[in-house]
Amino acid sequence: MKLNDLYREVILDHYRNPRFRKPIANPDVEEFGVNPLCGDEITIQLCFGSQCARNISNVAVTGRGCSICTASGSILAELINGKPIDSATRLISLLKDVMHGRAKAPLTDFGDLEALEGIKNFPIRIKCALLPWTTLEGALKQRERMTC
Repeated sequence: MKLNDLYREVILDHYRNPRFRKPIANPDVEEFGVNPLCGDEITIQLCFGSQCARNISNVAVTGRGCSICTASGSILAELINGKPIDSATRLISLLKDVMHGRAKAPLTDFGDLEALEGIKNFPIRIKCALLPWTTLEGALKQRERMTC
């Protein structure tokens, strides 16, 4: 199986079986994102366990979107659940850099995130791949405004 075929299978798996889709009843933060060009809509909900916790204790990614957006949101949820906020922030920057051709290193150390790397060759789809991540960025900015 060729590498591109494997990446396609990873994206299709996350699209058909998205992870962390169950909405959280009382999230600490919730952020809505939309891509007006294609109609993708996504909501990111995060819990932190306590008001001053620095880890993401639970995540939900819901909405409707194309296969790229849905898969990207599913991959995002798998990567950030249970992880430090700083780690999520670094992943956002890394994926943005990759999509815009500024990355110094490939995504090989980040599991299924690597499957999204080829999308940079399709500029019209970059916003689809980044929508969950920019929405996460907004959710984390809400978190920064919360007082301990």
